[in-house]
Amino acid sequence: MNATALFNHLWQSTAFAAIAGLLTLVLRNNSARVRHALWFAASLKFLLPISILMTLGGHISLKAPAPQTVAVVTSAMDELSQPFSTPLLFNAPAQPPARNPLPAVGLAIWLLGFLGITCSWIVRWRRIRTVVGSASPLPLEIPIKALSSPTLLEPGIFGIHRPILILPAGIENRLTPQQLQAVIAHELCHARHRDNLIAAIHMFIETVFWFHPLIWWIGKRMLEEREGACDEEVLRLRNEPRTYAEGILNVCKHYAETPLPCVSGITGPNLRERIEAIMANRTIFSLNTGRKLLLWSALALAVATPIAIGLVNSSRLDAQTTSPNPFSFEAVSIKPFAPSDSAGLTLPTGYPNGRFVAKWPLIGLLSFAWRLPLNPSVRLVGVPAWASQFYDVEATSTIPADLSTLTREDRMRLMVQTMLADRFHLAMHRESKEMPVYALVSAKGGPKLQPADIAEKDCPDVSANPRSPSITVPDMCHQLNGGQGRGIHARAVTMSDLATFIENWTDRPLLNKTGITGLFRIETKGWQPMNPNDQPPPGANTEDRPSLYEIFDQLGLKMESQKDKAEVYVIDHIEKPTAN
Repeated sequence: MNATALFNHLWQSTAFAAIAGLLTLVLRNNSARVRHALWFAASLKFLLPISILMTLGGHISLKAPAPQTVAVVTSAMDELSQPFSTPLLFNAPAQPPARNPLPAVGLAIWLLGFLGITCSWIVRWRRIRTVVGSASPLPLEIPIKALSSPTLLEPGIFGIHRPILILPAGIENRLTPQQLQAVIAHELCHARHRDNLIAAIHMFIETVFWFHPLIWWIGKRMLEEREGACDEEVLRLRNEPRTYAEGILNVCKHYAETPLPCVSGITGPNLRERIEAIMANRTIFSLNTGRKLLLWSALALAVATPIAIGLVNSSRLDAQTTSPNPFSFEAVSIKPFAPSDSAGLTLPTGYPNGRFVAKWPLIGLLSFAWRLPLNPSVRLVGVPAWASQFYDVEATSTIPADLSTLTREDRMRLMVQTMLADRFHLAMHRESKEMPVYALVSAKGGPKLQPADIAEKDCPDVSANPRSPSITVPDMCHQLNGGQGRGIHARAVTMSDLATFIENWTDRPLLNKTGITGLFRIETKGWQPMNPNDQPPPGANTEDRPSLYEIFDQLGLKMESQKDKAEVYVIDHIEKPTAN
């Protein structure tokens, strides 16, 4: 289970416990045994991820496509039940790279806590075993075996499969016969309802999820409700409340509490509230039809909803697999490529007719597909060393001619993403990560930008130009030409276009925070390198070039160093391409 899945599971279990808590409030005038069952269900939820039920639903096939309304509801449930999820761009199997040390550190901390708590339970259990070993048989006319212990440990039920009643020796001298009878009735109630087994299961859950404080809080509620349930049963057996309360107080006065929740005693938590409840001897209402219906409906909803989500998602997936993917190439050829010189290279290029070509490293294909800098970027994480391998890629498809330039370009990038998933088995997800960035903002005197000579609606149809719509085409809208050594040349671009283009030469992500809208014409000189990896060729004279900060100053803009959240693309899994 990865971190995201764990956080989602903890969130789902916490939400389930909150609902169980609300139901216990609704049922506060009913039997404590019902509330104990609700808290136990909340505890068990930590062992049952919703994803298991969704997987079960996924194995159920629908003969008819799921209605749109059901799909909307299940999508909303997905968002509520998995708030920490980031949509996977592809459904390829995720194999996170083991580069981040935090998971290993977290696992080590969890293991230390798990072992520490386990050792604590074992030590306490051995103490109880010693008590049982030193006890002698006690002849009582009760349905379970009874032992008399020489230790000063309170009366309790020991064991899970075959429970044993342990009474401290001489207790008959400290309690009246009526008090002792009520105490024994309390312990037999624990045995009948298998309270030791329930407590042992919750102890295991506490050991696994020891880091979650809600688990320990649920454990306290379970102890309170189980003792309250046995108190109610003792009073239903017509034991006198005052005699029973005095018997409990005498046990507390002379004997120590059992050290383990799975050895049911009689003292328990919140003793004052228990004594007050016993003395009040209030009427316990049975569950009426409405409240039974509420409980069964809540249980059915908790089980049926994730199964329905899995069923509908499976139906949608089946529909997707049986229909053609509009964002995939019709034919793809990928071959390893070893360039003899830079003249043989071709940038990733998408043509209006749906043709895509590239003679470029894999990392460049990734950058093109997600509109990232062609230079190595901190926003692309988990790139393997072999991603510097060059590939000769040719792909063809049919793109509708009536699409706008930006829509056509976005579709081409999606098609390249699909190609990477199909042929390189790429699995990737997005994260929002705080890091050092540059923020592109307006300078103090305001922007000095020249408006474009063309409106968005009048932008030339890129299909009339045989060159790529995805790289430098100076006469097209949203295209920038040039670079570090040649400057910026663009006819009609937005500030977001500008920031995306310039990020190819910055040493950290560049975020557009100008708030400026519209299209602008931009013409600048080249600038000095600011990224250490982008040094000019030997012999190139860069002394007369301004810095990138000065370039932006001429445009009435400013590049500020900040810490902010930027979108990061994390490669979970990637392989060398399959054969053509």
